[in-house]
Parts: sequence; C-alpha cells; structure tokens
Amino acid sequence: MSLVYAGICCHAPGITNRPQAADASDLAELKKQFEMLRQEIEAGAPEALVIISAEHFGNFFNDNMPAYAIGMANYYDGPIEDPGWLGIPKVRVPGNQDLSRRLIQNILNDAEVSYSEEWKFDHGMMVPLHHVTPNYDTAIIPVNINCQAPPLTPLHRVYEFGMALRKAIDALPENIALLGTGGTSHWPCTPDSGKINAEWDQDFLRRWSDNDVSAMTAYSDEDILQDAGSGALEIRTSIAVAGAAGGQGEVRFYKPIPEFACGCLIATMSID
Repeated sequence: MSLVYAGICCHAPGITNRPQAADASDLAELKKQFEMLRQEIEAGAPEALVIISAEHFGNFFNDNMPAYAIGMANYYDGPIEDPGWLGIPKVRVPGNQDLSRRLIQNILNDAEVSYSEEWKFDHGMMVPLHHVTPNYDTAIIPVNINCQAPPLTPLHRVYEFGMALRKAIDALPENIALLGTGGTSHWPCTPDSGKINAEWDQDFLRRWSDNDVSAMTAYSDEDILQDAGSGALEIRTSIAVAGAAGGQGEVRFYKPIPEFACGCLIATMSID
C-alpha cells in the first residue's frame, strides 16, 4: 500500500555494551524514546521494516563494496560481533525474500542497487532492532549504504536513492515502515573516539528536519571528515530517509553522550 512510518536513530554499540557508563537520566530518556519509536512503528501495522544502515566491513569489503545493497533473504543472523561484548544475544531475524525481491525489482527502475541473499547483522542493525523489535517478530529488509570506503556516493545521489526507495515502496501492496540508523559526528576507532561536535550535529539536524535538500546535501566529505569525523559520513542513511519521507522532521532526542562515543539521536519525519 504505502510507506507508513519514517524515522532515524543512533546505533552506537555502547548503548547495549556499556549502558551503565552513561548518565542514568540520559539513558532512561533514550530508552523511553526508543520505546516510543517501537510503539509508533507497530501502530502503522507494517508487513516489513526497511532499515537503512552503514556498512562496517562486516559483510562487504574493498574487494566488493556496493554503493547500495539490499538484503533478499528469509532470515538474517546477528549480531556478527561477540554477543557478550555487544550485550545482545545471537538471534535469527526474520526477513521476507519475496517482498525484498519485489522491492529491489521496483527500485531498479530508478536506481542501481546490489542485493545479497546472505547477510549478517552487526550493531548498526542489531542495536536499533533490539529496541524497536525486541521480539524479532517483524520481517526486516536491510539496506546498506557505503559510508566507509571511498569513493562514496555523493549526498545528492543518496537523497535521490531515498526517493527511488519511496517510489518502489509505494508500488507494493504491503505497508512498509522505514528506519535509518547511523551517527552524526563521531570519530570511531581513532584516538579522538568519544569526541562529539554537538554544534555540527544540531546544524545538520536542523537541515534534516526542514528537509532542506540543498543544505542537507551541501557538505563535502572532506568537510565532514574535518568537522565531524569519519563516523559522520553515516549521515547518508538519514538523508536517504528524508528523500523517502519527503516531509518535515521532528528531533525527539539528541544528547552528546561521550561514553557512547556519539551524539545519541532519535527523530521522526512526516510522510509527504
């Protein structure tokens, strides 16, 4: 039938790996907002949740790094990380191969996309799913955007990919929810890990909430790396959601939490 929900959230592994390290009130509010996200997604009664994340070299590497990839399997296993470290037990997440195939076929009318029938979920998928589908009873269609291995697809093309995704979803008879997961400013796996540029984050979130396409896509990767770290290249997932939803965004929660090495984020966007 149509896209019934659109939102974005953080996927920092520290949220489940070391929750006790954060301020208790900040953690409580973050979990409250994740719970609201869960309730709102469920209220849309989607047949599937499309979740867009960044590749962390768990499934793809430089020998074969697609700009965009979509999972096309009946199930996905995760987390790929040590579950004792991540704080999320191993689980088999349901997919829907037939629905994925039809979605991919529709997208190919407007955008080039790869697909994979084998996919292991890392924290980028598992941390959000742990909160918004705790019973793992919703079919998941994973979407990956390369945010790690240059050359990266330009930001304006990411927005257009989101538009193609929306067109493909609306051509399906099923109701679909959409969730983008990724970071704003953060410097993962570097001596600056834990550094957060909250001013940069809030400026991007204003552009995103306004769905200001020209402002949202005006960043160069060089500027992002300098001002917000390599982790901020993941804004591509949020930009894709904006392209798909087409409406106005509402930031429900944003808080720099150095213990989680990022500004933690939950936001929704109206569907236009």
